[in-house]
Amino acid sequence: MARLPATKRREQLLDVAMELFAKRGYAGATTSQLAKEAGITEPIIYRHFKSKRDLFVALIERTGRQTLEQWEQELADISDPGERLARILNDNPMVSESGRDGYRVLLQSISEIDDELIHKATSEHMTRLHAFITREIERAQETHKVTAKFSASVIAWVLVSVGMGYGVLSAMAVPGHGFDSSGMHIKDVLARVLVGPEHG
Repeated sequence: MARLPATKRREQLLDVAMELFAKRGYAGATTSQLAKEAGITEPIIYRHFKSKRDLFVALIERTGRQTLEQWEQELADISDPGERLARILNDNPMVSESGRDGYRVLLQSISEIDDELIHKATSEHMTRLHAFITREIERAQETHKVTAKFSASVIAWVLVSVGMGYGVLSAMAVPGHGFDSSGMHIKDVLARVLVGPEHG
């Protein structure tokens, strides 16, 4: 059993837990399975997390942080508000290779678990995503790249809702979802409606 610094061990446990929860669900995954797949003894898990629930909450929180960090990195060299918004539309973390499992776990928190602490973590995660997107829309509205007919807040909720719905359909492997017969995609429609054809 390799001895890792506490921070690295915690991240390793979150990585393994993400895969395990994504495959087996919250109820189906056990800490003994997690320990086995991580190559450690079960008591080591409890040095880092009080319970399976706390581990699950930490995973939701990490998924949210990673999404915002990824968006910040991708937008770092883009100054045009319309292009920044178009980039976000093109980067739905629910279907990206790096974010897919984390968001599948997050969806389980909605459909599988009736737990106040887990629901709170999920709600805070969505609120932070919404706030980030709202700020980007406000910037685009200030430069007349996005209509000001609707508030930035409600437009941001539309994007969050569409993104979540698309992610769910993707996880369900619904054939052809998101496209029409001409090849037009949902994100193309949103980009054209919000920021014009030059960004679609």
